[in-house]
Amino acid sequence: MSELIVIGYDDRGVADAAFATVQDLQRDYVVHLNGLAVVSVDDDGRTHVDTTSRIVGVSAASGALWGAIFGILFLLPGVGLVTGAAVGGLVGRLSKSGVDEQFREQVRDLLKPGSAAVVVMASKITDDKFTAAMRPHGGTVLKTSLSDADEKELAEQLTGAQ
Repeated sequence: MSELIVIGYDDRGVADAAFATVQDLQRDYVVHLNGLAVVSVDDDGRTHVDTTSRIVGVSAASGALWGAIFGILFLLPGVGLVTGAAVGGLVGRLSKSGVDEQFREQVRDLLKPGSAAVVVMASKITDDKFTAAMRPHGGTVLKTSLSDADEKELAEQLTGAQ
């Protein structure tokens, strides 16, 4: 099972510090990352994405899944209007697996001009240690899960595996 955690902050600097904390937690084996990014919205309303250059242990399938989930959360706000079968099927599967429209709307509501969010996709997480380490940064936390079966099916759809 993968956890998708979005932590919203009113300040980009705090988000950057939280991002660094998550990287430290990866090195300390508190969290096993499939994806990590900071998403910020500038004063003009434009979205900016900063990711790590490399996350150790991420397979092509989980990398593709991370990219698809990320795109659906942040880059395709009108995803309900998308008619392409591949994207439509993926959105449908995500909606059944916990990344539904309500969750996407909550994520978009976190991101107002001048704000930022740390987005974490983790296959393993030690909740108590993760929470304790992130508490000093504050923020608004949104969390959902993908079951192993849903994650595997989505990854296979994304990579074209049978």
